Amino acid sequence: MFRSKDHNRLQPSGQSHNLAARMGRWSAEHWKTATFGWIAFVLVAFGLGGMLGTQTIDQATAGPGESGRMDRILDAGFRQPAGESVLVQSDSLRVGDPAFRSAIEDVVARVSQVDVVENVRSPLDAANRGQVASDGRAALVEFEIRGEREDAVDEIAPVLDAVDTAQQAHPTFFIGEFGDASSVDGLMTLYAEDLGKAGLLSLPITLVILVLAFGSLVAAGIPLLLALTAVFATFGLVALSSYVLPMAMQAPALVLLIGLAVGVDYSMFYLKRERQERAAGRSERAALEAAAATSGHSVLVSGLTVIVAMSGMFLVGDTTFASLGLATILVVAVAVLGSLTVLPALLSRLGENVDRLRVPLVGRLRRDDGEGRIWGTIVDRVLRRPALSAALSGGLLLLLAAPAVGLEMSTPGPDTFPKSMPVVKAYDRMQTAFPGSALPAQVVVSAPSMDAPAVAGAIEELERRALASGQMFEPITMDVNADRTVANITVPIAGTGTDAVSDDAVALLREELIPATVGALPDVEAGVTGLTAQWGDSQEQTTSKLPLVVAFVLVFAFALMLVAFRSVVIAVKAIVLNLLSVAAAYGVLVLVFQHGVGKGLLGFGSTAGIAPEVPLLLFVILFGLSMDYHVFILSRIKETFDRGATMDDAVAHGIKTTAGVVTSAAIVMVGVFAVFTTLSLLFFKQFGVGLATAVLIDATIVRAVLLPATMKLLGDWNWYLPPWLEWLPRLGHGGPADPELDPELEPASA
Repeated sequence: MFRSKDHNRLQPSGQSHNLAARMGRWSAEHWKTATFGWIAFVLVAFGLGGMLGTQTIDQATAGPGESGRMDRILDAGFRQPAGESVLVQSDSLRVGDPAFRSAIEDVVARVSQVDVVENVRSPLDAANRGQVASDGRAALVEFEIRGEREDAVDEIAPVLDAVDTAQQAHPTFFIGEFGDASSVDGLMTLYAEDLGKAGLLSLPITLVILVLAFGSLVAAGIPLLLALTAVFATFGLVALSSYVLPMAMQAPALVLLIGLAVGVDYSMFYLKRERQERAAGRSERAALEAAAATSGHSVLVSGLTVIVAMSGMFLVGDTTFASLGLATILVVAVAVLGSLTVLPALLSRLGENVDRLRVPLVGRLRRDDGEGRIWGTIVDRVLRRPALSAALSGGLLLLLAAPAVGLEMSTPGPDTFPKSMPVVKAYDRMQTAFPGSALPAQVVVSAPSMDAPAVAGAIEELERRALASGQMFEPITMDVNADRTVANITVPIAGTGTDAVSDDAVALLREELIPATVGALPDVEAGVTGLTAQWGDSQEQTTSKLPLVVAFVLVFAFALMLVAFRSVVIAVKAIVLNLLSVAAAYGVLVLVFQHGVGKGLLGFGSTAGIAPEVPLLLFVILFGLSMDYHVFILSRIKETFDRGATMDDAVAHGIKTTAGVVTSAAIVMVGVFAVFTTLSLLFFKQFGVGLATAVLIDATIVRAVLLPATMKLLGDWNWYLPPWLEWLPRLGHGGPADPELDPELEPASA
């Protein structure tokens, strides 16, 4: 049992080693510089980023494996304009009918009039018979967008308008477009809509949770405002850094998702501790310094852990993962900076005014001491039966993690996009009428001369065998560069482009057909690219690098925890508990997105597997975020234990006094992440479910049951440090070592 004691002085011991405390003290003393410096930083970063724009990844040069090599050959060999196809389809008429011919001719005329369109190929020409479906009720008008492929998406709008006009002129036909530029345009539009929806939904949810947590609009607004400014500043920094490392399209959404969650959490940890210290009788200045030295230190360690974990993304060797890793590192670093500088500056200036604009009823329900009644009851019972509690909670997590053994990865293709999208409607119909033509394989052949009889004969044999396999279809087309040294052979393949059927077709090309034809010729290099091959190679590389990334994250997280708490046992236990949280989240992902549990509620249809980016991203992000609560709670336990409390009392007090803020912070994170399950793209749904599940598990089962149970069982062994590691620095947690100097808490007398 502990009691509070009036006190206004902080014990200075160890603070010289506490960077967070020094930053908080400086910011409080120079609040104008800290506050206006932060505002200037946000405005300059966001403004410069907005003016320069963001460079996105060029898929023609960024891919791994065989597809990456072939893409680079194509990129160097000749200009590759974006290819587009317009599907003209009727339920009753055939291509030979006058009305059908008129519709095709109208489409050809309209797209030909657009300045950026070139090389229009009509299915009515005898040489293009492969552009007419076998049943005669569908035809493809094919063309290219003039200029570089990566610039085509900026030029596609007038082409889409022309196709829409043709559809209106022939309402009895289906007329729709799908291709390199139109599909990217549709995807970018969907990303932008999802990002806007995420922002609109997450902000009011976060504000409501913060109001419930703090009881006043001013106190609730500070964490949200800091998180938003951190996100906007990072948007600018991401744009600036994209000129060194181009960004994936998912980067802005990831910045919003992680930035809002950690920005609010870090500020809550700090602000809650400051209010607790004031409620315990400290002066405003002493309360602020105590919060800086304790919660500020926890924020710093937590942020460093997330940054270290995300650094593992660079080891994958994939530009997409590297860009997402950099974007997350930037937003976490900015959020930490804001929490350690501008937050104490604002608190020092506002003083008691931080509690202004109290919300009726809510303010009376809130407890400034941070004690959680429900969690207090749970922790007391856990500490009475630690072995049983550890066995039951650990068993539950292992049960949840069990389905993860069957985790399968599958890239979400256009078939997983909302069916209301015009480009998806065209894709679906195109796949039915012309199997494989929407997402074909590309066979690249590089030879001294494409006109050599042996090369030409081998290509003809490749096409013959491809059609005979039953896994590839007409129309097979070939483009050759001006030097006649590189050929790009487009081969429609079976399947959706992202399923096992398409993977088998690519494997057949790579392992049998190409080695037996063009691949057998001397001085000839040949291989397969295209979206199916690119996705497969990227997935293979990710899987092969996963052990390296996991090892990197575990080793450096262990090192950070070891230095932060000077305990081998604490560091090892943190790793094990976080691994359990991540494994349980993987298990839930498999249950939902492979076995279809709750798919009607979440609004998705594909159960092919998990997007290849999700497992690795979830691991590094969750491992970093899980440390937030772990470091925050352990710091409070260590702080109390160092004052002379018993292990049981330290654990009980540490968890009870942090229960309120941990619960509120977890609800904020779960709320923000859950918003992403409502978005359109399957990637975001999977990401949101995985993050929300893991944070919920981490803040409840792990922190309220497993952590206290294992600490009770281990006793003083929790703080074991071998003598040969005594050289480790003493970073300090801001808590006074001598209760006579500054006892926030001391054992109550009998």
